Amino acid sequence: MSTYWQDRKVIVTGGAGFLGSHVVDRLRELGCTHITVPRSAKADLTDIESIRNLYRQTKPDIVLHLAAVVGGIGANRENPGAYFYRNLIMGAQLMEEARVQGISKFVAIGTICAYPKFASVPFSEDNLWDGYPEETNAPYGLAKKMMLVQAQAYRAQYGYNAIYLLPVNLYGPRDNFHLTYSHVIPAVIRKCLEARDVGADHIEVWGTGNPSREFLYVEDAARAILLAAEKYDGSEPVNLGSGIEIKIRDVAKLIATLTGFEGDLRYDSSKPDGQPRRCLDVSRAKALFGFEAETHLEDGLRATIEWYEGVPKDHPDGHE
Repeated sequence: MSTYWQDRKVIVTGGAGFLGSHVVDRLRELGCTHITVPRSAKADLTDIESIRNLYRQTKPDIVLHLAAVVGGIGANRENPGAYFYRNLIMGAQLMEEARVQGISKFVAIGTICAYPKFASVPFSEDNLWDGYPEETNAPYGLAKKMMLVQAQAYRAQYGYNAIYLLPVNLYGPRDNFHLTYSHVIPAVIRKCLEARDVGADHIEVWGTGNPSREFLYVEDAARAILLAAEKYDGSEPVNLGSGIEIKIRDVAKLIATLTGFEGDLRYDSSKPDGQPRRCLDVSRAKALFGFEAETHLEDGLRATIEWYEGVPKDHPDGHE
């Protein structure tokens, strides 16, 4: 096991969230004992003075910027301005102040929503600028995409070591299962379990079910981020994914089977589908820092369902 993390001081923005909590767990497994997770009550990451104070107090070697204001299609449609501004300002100020204070490395976590709506499949990092993102999440995707521009500009002018990673859709334990703000996997898991438990004969799924997605188990994503942070120092963006494409309706069928829900899956075509297809070319991550996804979708879904069923009904991570 690598000893890279044992003496390093690390800030993990968003470290109390879904992906961030798994990154923190993985850091601890790797022997890191100097981990700072800024909480919004004490550190406003949209305020430059708050960021300055955070860095001065903790003196980190590496910043892992995972914090994001994010949600599913519905939440993106309701909050385009807030999602754009808060994500843009967090990334820009965190990276700028890291450069100013001489923090040795900044790891920026982007989003699959940065890709063009009709990008060629599988999405190659070289095609990132070939068109405008899917409209419902474009403000969020473009705000996060600006960290790539910033990282490359800072490397060119200042020699600053900032890298940019593009995770695909994530799922797993500790995901957000709130029906208004969740993504497709936790939303369908929750609907199937609740319908099963009350004997309902159907659930509704947003959209037509025809778009495809690629999913990466959250523990694989955490491993990928830390591999990149340790081993990658380049300017080019890097996809993080499984490389396996599956239609939404097939994911929903699999979840229904795994949860024991035997009713109908009814698709609400009045709701938007989002991007038609999503599947990544994941060869760059393997070549540059040896990352490959290890968790099969069915295994990851079983673990996610098991976790959710074990969460108390009044627990804020699992239920409204």
